[in-house]
Amino acid sequence: MAEPLTVTVPDIGDFGDVPVIEVLVAPGDRVDVETPLVTLESDKATMDVPSPHAGTVESVMVAVGDMVSEGAPLVTVAVDAAATPADASQTAGGAPASDGGGTDTPDVQGRTAEPSQARSADIEADVVVLGAGPGGYTAAFRAADLGLRTVLVERYPTLGGVCLNVGCIPSKALLHTATVIDGADEMVAHGIEFGPPSIDLAKLAGWKNKVVGRLTRGLAGLAKQRKVQVVHGNGAFSSPHRLSVAGSDGITEIEFRHAIIAAGSQAIEIPGFPNDDPRLMDSTGALVLDEVPGRLLVIGGGIIGLEMATVYAALGSRVTVVELMDGLIPGCDRDLVKPLEQRIRARYESILLSTRVTGISPEDTGLRVSFESTGGNGDAPAEETFDRVLVAVGRRPNGDRIGAGNAGVHVDEHGFIPADRQQRTNVDHIFAIGDIAGSPMLAHKATHEGKVAAEVCAGHKASFDALAIPSVAYTDPEVAWTGLTETAAREQGVEFDKAAFPWAASGRALGIGRSEGLTKVLFDKETGRLLGAGIVGPHAGDLIAEATLAIEMGADARDIGLTIHPHPTLSETINFAAEMVEGTITDLYVPRRKQETARKK
Repeated sequence: MAEPLTVTVPDIGDFGDVPVIEVLVAPGDRVDVETPLVTLESDKATMDVPSPHAGTVESVMVAVGDMVSEGAPLVTVAVDAAATPADASQTAGGAPASDGGGTDTPDVQGRTAEPSQARSADIEADVVVLGAGPGGYTAAFRAADLGLRTVLVERYPTLGGVCLNVGCIPSKALLHTATVIDGADEMVAHGIEFGPPSIDLAKLAGWKNKVVGRLTRGLAGLAKQRKVQVVHGNGAFSSPHRLSVAGSDGITEIEFRHAIIAAGSQAIEIPGFPNDDPRLMDSTGALVLDEVPGRLLVIGGGIIGLEMATVYAALGSRVTVVELMDGLIPGCDRDLVKPLEQRIRARYESILLSTRVTGISPEDTGLRVSFESTGGNGDAPAEETFDRVLVAVGRRPNGDRIGAGNAGVHVDEHGFIPADRQQRTNVDHIFAIGDIAGSPMLAHKATHEGKVAAEVCAGHKASFDALAIPSVAYTDPEVAWTGLTETAAREQGVEFDKAAFPWAASGRALGIGRSEGLTKVLFDKETGRLLGAGIVGPHAGDLIAEATLAIEMGADARDIGLTIHPHPTLSETINFAAEMVEGTITDLYVPRRKQETARKK
């Protein structure tokens, strides 16, 4: 052993005292070059201080909670006699720092990185992930698990992105509230009456926020356990290997070898509408839940609009839905949408299809909305006044908001960043996942893409190769579909066998008073394999996973029909639908001629 070396706090920028949040070694521990010794935390991020030499820890001079500054002693290491001292330019994160001279350095897959910029970075990383939604945090955590130094950038104060903070999770909490209210109301017909609900909006919003808070705190804990550095602020590329993050305390420069763009999307604003009027809401504003409007207009009959309509209708609003197309939830088969439409037509004030909103005028009494029929049905009123209007006409990806051009990344005219099956963009070391990489804009697609991107960054052979991506509208009833839709199959000339099992023949559905449901399956006429499935009814979003797995596994009607499902359940409707195609069903009478026809198709 040579003389002990004292490892001190490196240059930590403009910060004075910073806390020690973790001590990673103890006296007697063996360490290699770049083994993390302690973890410090600034307002911008956490950082590990690595050992510059291989050797044995002799003493630890700090404890968790101590405040330290540049040059403060941390650990003494008895250096191995034969060890080669690490380059003096090693940074606090253990990565080679820029010498400002333009020296190329190989990245983790052996490709040559571009010369570093003259100004040294605040943080250096193997992988930086821009956006901490479901796709982003999944990518970051997977990259860290694979041994890559990872930085996660998020514009919100907490992790989770739009989905967790102001989207999927809070909306589902409120949809559960709607389910409870509607369920209690429906029990009146069965002899149980609870009376009108008393709604405390502040308490309801507090519960919703508590759900979100618990999940965001969980993500923060997972990031810390994996030693993922988290930087809060708005990130934008300044070069192919540099990301600038504008936060509350200034600019943080991150130099990276790989980047994964998971910057998501934003709600579309319609030009000419009074978008600065607080009575005109997007989906984020609708989740604030500061009041229940007497009359609510929802512009857009897609999934987001109908989910929020479900919430507000249950809370007491008189809801009108207006949709430009001739049917709700465009892209979904009409037979799956029909039970939903029949139910909400009886509950909502109005549903206007093939109708365009031509203008919105703010007035003291509300928002005066002008309509125009586009389908020749003449059903749309000329004008109506609403207390609030929710605009839910879709989302636009944020590809043009992150300085992608500075990194040479191509962004198309719609704001998408095209990526291949390995999630690579046109720039080899930069990846794109989630909403920004293309439709469908679904969190569960993003998470799988995030894992692929992280694994490719680590040198693994991985690609995104999903046969089916399920879609779910968490309305009442829920509508879910996966794989090939019947509409698309007919348009593409795909020959298929089809069966639709009505929930009116399901004991479980009848027992919960929801016989309007339907389970539909499509099987390839030649191979017999499942092509697609659709379900409408309570818990359709939970049930559709079985069909998605069946598609991925190449299951045919016989496989599903012979799989024993628990009885009585809603899941067995998938089994019954497969038996209808096989001609073996006994829980529903299908004339023999139709059974034989089904088997021949």
